[in-house]
Amino acid sequence: MESRKQNRSLFCQCLTFFLILLRKLYDLLCDTIFAFIFNSVEVKKVPPIRNSLLRESAVSLAEKIRNQEITSEELVKLCSERIQEVNPITNSVVDTRFEKALEEARAVDEEIRNGTVSLETLKEKKPLLGLPFTMKESVAAEGMRFSCGMICRKDIRASEDAEIVKGLKNAGAILIGMTNVPELNLWIETRNYVYGETNNPYNTNRIAGGSSGGEASMMACCGTPIGFGTDIGGSTRLPAYFCGVYGHKLSGGLVSTKGMTFRTGKEKHTIVSGGGISKYAIDLKPISIAAVLPERLPLLKLDIEVDVSKLNYYYVVEPGDSRVSPIGSEETNALLKVVRSINESSDVKNSPQKVHFAGFKYSYTLWRYWMAKESTDFARDLKNGESKANGLVELAKKLVGQSDHTLAAIIKLIDLHLPYPSSTWAELETENLRNQIVAKLGDNGVLLFPSYPSTAPYHKEPFCRPYNFAYWAIFNVLQLPVTQIPLGLDKNGLPLGIQIVAAPYQDKLCFAVAEHIEKLVGGWVPPFAE
Repeated sequence: MESRKQNRSLFCQCLTFFLILLRKLYDLLCDTIFAFIFNSVEVKKVPPIRNSLLRESAVSLAEKIRNQEITSEELVKLCSERIQEVNPITNSVVDTRFEKALEEARAVDEEIRNGTVSLETLKEKKPLLGLPFTMKESVAAEGMRFSCGMICRKDIRASEDAEIVKGLKNAGAILIGMTNVPELNLWIETRNYVYGETNNPYNTNRIAGGSSGGEASMMACCGTPIGFGTDIGGSTRLPAYFCGVYGHKLSGGLVSTKGMTFRTGKEKHTIVSGGGISKYAIDLKPISIAAVLPERLPLLKLDIEVDVSKLNYYYVVEPGDSRVSPIGSEETNALLKVVRSINESSDVKNSPQKVHFAGFKYSYTLWRYWMAKESTDFARDLKNGESKANGLVELAKKLVGQSDHTLAAIIKLIDLHLPYPSSTWAELETENLRNQIVAKLGDNGVLLFPSYPSTAPYHKEPFCRPYNFAYWAIFNVLQLPVTQIPLGLDKNGLPLGIQIVAAPYQDKLCFAVAEHIEKLVGGWVPPFAE
């Protein structure tokens, strides 16, 4: 009997090794083919900035505006010019309101000059006062395009602001433009038939990510000091990673979904959230918090300071979902570099511990199950609520060039009809994984976690590996706060990074650790020569 068990164990080990090897060979083949395809395609370069203000953090710029060292009008004008300069290269911004933004900036400057409100009050009540921001086009902003990347909505404009837009405006920010998204958001590459394809600023042959791809790519180019993304499967963190900037997903239930595509804000359950996108870790907190519902802000206990030296640090090297490509060597080395830096840091008392959670091997499966529980109807939404799209019909039309929908949307339509796991299994597995992580992290621990198996893929390459986003998506399922942080560039000049995860409503730990790691090993590296 013992011999049989040993033989079975040996067989399983050999089979696992063979399957991993096979997957690596498949990935290598995909990389080789796409590298060959794009080898002759010119890479367009993002020009350097001409004014150093565009490089500064949002926190620094807001302070300078309050102190009248610069004007909001000056900054809005600089950002408007930068967007116009860079957008022909990246195709990030799809609608603008430069003149109206300048008018609002002048009003801000006048308010500050009048001195009717103290600087302390302005900093507390309107921490983003005078700062220009962009918002993804699938979020409603009054008077702006609101097509969600769909042909059938190409002429539609929003009649009112989404709640998250209101939150940023209430904090003093000035909307300057709308950014590109995938068709109806659900794909990891930003491309649609209304506005076209968004390019990665580090290499225009690579993807910028999705669905907040336009936001992250323009942020990396210094088009604005503030960005914001919605996130249902990594949509904020995924493009932040590919474009080398910071992106945060707030704990579940902190923001209103009203105005996010077809959402009303009355959903009983949703895994969608949102958070800030920025070049610097220090900016994530004020941007993200601006969108939090006021009645839920106390849950975050932001008055409690975080001492990073006393936190417990954990890390996962290979989560183990067989649908996802193995984590690449450079990506692994980036994570381990952070682990070593924390371990060697004189002000950190607890050495990072390597951990394993078996439930991560179901990352994609669990996300797909919970996506099916969303109150939205993708097939009907794809037709703007007037009918329901049929995946097979659209695929047939696509083959003869007659479909108005992208291949990514059609694949999603077909996927809707494939079998789902049982509710009993999926919900129990989700609860177990969440409980295990929360128990480990508590209110003073963070988990360092891989982002993606590779750096930004070539355009259209994700079709060959459609499940690789799962290590972002699983944290939507678990409703945990996560910050995506940049960690410099790989040998090909593409951004690297990892995720920082905390227990529910411990977003402040993510912010603090992101700032700490930025000091230890660096963060955003511009996609242009300085």
